[in-house]
Amino acid sequence: MKKLLVSPEGEQLVDLTAEEIAAKEAADAEEIAKIQARKEAAEVKETNKTSGKAKLKSGDPLTDEEIEALFG
Repeated sequence: MKKLLVSPEGEQLVDLTAEEIAAKEAADAEEIAKIQARKEAAEVKETNKTSGKAKLKSGDPLTDEEIEALFG
């Protein structure tokens, strides 16, 4: 079976076995999951930063996560 591979050298069609295709698809899915996890972590940090700023203005106590988001 032929499958399109994209590499730094360019695109090419190569013969891959079913196992190779499955391994590539699994690796791709894992990479997508890692990217999604990084996006979610960035969103949580931004939420904590916004919440922390609001709490500082109102004088409420901050959580450890908010302190980390604000002051690193």
